[in-house]
Amino acid sequence: MLATSPALAGGLGLSSLFSGIAHSEEDLIAAADQAVNVLEFEAVARKNLPPWHYAYLATGVTDDSTLQANRNAFARYQLRTRRLVDVAKVDMSVKLFGTEWESPIMLSPVGSQRAFHPEAELATARAAAAQKHNFIVSTHSSTGIEDVNKVMDRPAWFQLYPTDDWNVTRAVVKRAEKAGCPVMVLTVDSQNGALRDTLFKVRRSAPVKCTDCHVGGFAYNNVASRRPMFAGLDLSKVNTQLPLNMTWEVLPRLKELTSMKLLIKGIVTREDAALALQHGVDGIIVSNHGGRSEDSKRASIDCLPEVIAAVNGKVPVLVDGGFRRGTDFFKALAMGASAVCIGRPYLWALAAFGQTGVETVLTLLRKELQIDMRQAGAASIAQITPEFLVR
Repeated sequence: MLATSPALAGGLGLSSLFSGIAHSEEDLIAAADQAVNVLEFEAVARKNLPPWHYAYLATGVTDDSTLQANRNAFARYQLRTRRLVDVAKVDMSVKLFGTEWESPIMLSPVGSQRAFHPEAELATARAAAAQKHNFIVSTHSSTGIEDVNKVMDRPAWFQLYPTDDWNVTRAVVKRAEKAGCPVMVLTVDSQNGALRDTLFKVRRSAPVKCTDCHVGGFAYNNVASRRPMFAGLDLSKVNTQLPLNMTWEVLPRLKELTSMKLLIKGIVTREDAALALQHGVDGIIVSNHGGRSEDSKRASIDCLPEVIAAVNGKVPVLVDGGFRRGTDFFKALAMGASAVCIGRPYLWALAAFGQTGVETVLTLLRKELQIDMRQAGAASIAQITPEFLVR
């Protein structure tokens, strides 16, 4: 899905990262309900967004090869489909931590959503509530968790960047807990220093610089001071969102701090999955941060089987990274994933048509998964087993 070499567009140096993007105004959908699949929202998002905001959304780390790997890997897995199975009724519901969801498709945490639409996370939350999907809200959201939960049909999950000041971390965690969030997701795959070449090239060539919006430069405490989740906190000792000296001992420390269930996001190996279990996590999200943080060249879907094997059913395992079509979700569920998270697809839709766009993306993906389940001969999520998959 990804071009291996960025091509200049519009004289701004913005790369055409996705080969499926329409190249003319006539090719763009004019309303969300015209979309045939979720990929059609990306071209509209690119048209609507400032080039630097689109580049931030689209780019991966270094040469974008891990980003490409997330998509390319799905082609290595095919489905074994069965016949003459009663699939008149298809049950796509899943139950996680005592809550039942109508679909295993969930919305990944993405910060700064006001960069993509004026209603930011509120539009996303309303869409998630309307379609009965789970939404994980980022520490770096443009909207406070309390306001998000007010428009949800049930409280969202909260994603945590812990910072290197425990007092700040404690305050943020307690705020999410007080807002009613039942689950906290600790991200551990975003160490400082990711080299996002495509983004940096756009910053260099675009007529408006990011520093025109992000007053005070890019020091973490300056940026964090404008995040609602850090409002009123003393950030003078905060230097980073993810301390480089953070170890596994942070997990029991967080468990002692809150009654929220604790998931760890960014696990990609059997060894770390085992360590996560030893340190008391309630669930794991297999993720390479959408190809935005690590330069491993390894897809999330390729990492999933070894994590599933290491966990051996003890806790739920979720996954994200490159999911775009119903068959992608089916493959992850066949491997044993409890749920699958999406990021870029719903952000394309948010940038394109706001809440309506996000709702449509969820509708399209749910419809595709339902069709794929019927074609395969699986009438429920529980019936999607490894026997349906061949590499």
